[in-house]
Amino acid sequence: MKVALITGGSSGIGEAAARELAKRGWQVAIMFSKNKAQADRVSGDINGLALQGDVAQDADCRRVAKAVLDKWGRIDALVNSAGTTKFVAHGDLEGLSAEDILGIFRINLVGPYQMIRACAAALKEAHGCVVNLSSVAARLGTGSSVAYAASKAALDTMTLSLARALGPEVRLNVVAPGFVRTPWQIAAHGADGAAELERRFAERAPLKAAAEAQDAAETIAWLIESARRVTGQIVYVDGGMHIAVPR
Repeated sequence: MKVALITGGSSGIGEAAARELAKRGWQVAIMFSKNKAQADRVSGDINGLALQGDVAQDADCRRVAKAVLDKWGRIDALVNSAGTTKFVAHGDLEGLSAEDILGIFRINLVGPYQMIRACAAALKEAHGCVVNLSSVAARLGTGSSVAYAASKAALDTMTLSLARALGPEVRLNVVAPGFVRTPWQIAAHGADGAAELERRFAERAPLKAAAEAQDAAETIAWLIESARRVTGQIVYVDGGMHIAVPR
């Protein structure tokens, strides 16, 4: 039996990863912050476990890790998919307050750190792995806001540091999607707006396509199950946007 804990597992890429790992025979616990109904639906579909908690709160991270260990006795993989942003044009310097920036970093950087710390002993015992969800925005300085791009760049660097610090027992890697039409994007831009953003992204990407949540989920599963000698890597799932010629 293999056990995975996925933060932000009730929707988007986190949900797709939970379903993909469950399909492959994993026991999956999903951590969610607000949408209990959605989390219960996903966990029910995969015969998993839904646990409410805020990754920005260390006590919640430790409580959720303990609940997974109490139920299954092990944690083989941790997927840090929970994230947040504020949509602000990059040139609008007044659009982000210090509180906005710190709030984004608490979820996107401090949260993964605290989850890794809470699960570290179990992951070492299992010779497990961590996959952190970043973004091509970290490399390009693009995305929903300056704070979001910076938080994901910090997450990438933290992953490299912890890949050294926690090896050889634990592998840590990053999956960095480009634009993915998730409920998050639809909520921010509307269905038509999200579709237009996807079209514009695909127009610029070398593969002329944006990724889907399932593409990221399959990459996460590969890093967990098959990439036994891979650590400290950033895998871009972005249709090649990270190598697109700047306009």
